[in-house]
Amino acid sequence: MSSHSIDADIKVKWDEGQSAYSPGTPEELMLIAVDLLVRDRGGEAARSFIEQVLERYAPSEAISIAPAAR
Repeated sequence: MSSHSIDADIKVKWDEGQSAYSPGTPEELMLIAVDLLVRDRGGEAARSFIEQVLERYAPSEAISIAPAAR
């Protein structure tokens, strides 16, 4: 596993106000991205997008097993 850090300052303006994020790890950045995606597109659209991304990087045997696990 590589060792690195993220230096980002994310500011989001919503009709209701604004949010600010400062992720320091890839995991924190992913959580922020998913949160913003769900807020903007809704849960089902976010789930569909994330499934597409995971299919792209998942081993082929995991893809054939995943639909049955639901």
